[in-house]
Amino acid sequence: MQSLTINIQNKTLAQKVIWLLEHFKNDGLEIVTKEDIEDLKLLNATRHEERISFEEYLKHAN
Repeated sequence: MQSLTINIQNKTLAQKVIWLLEHFKNDGLEIVTKEDIEDLKLLNATRHEERISFEEYLKHAN
């Protein structure tokens, strides 16, 4: 697998590039945003942490 990073400053151009890339999804292309990758890295880092219920989390969130 190869990864490619494209930095596009213009939002309109970015939308056009994504539209073009969408046509290659059936060929196995996966489009992942940098934000998605960072979120996945953070999520993976918490994998071995102690787990608590959402209700318990809410009790301590205030």
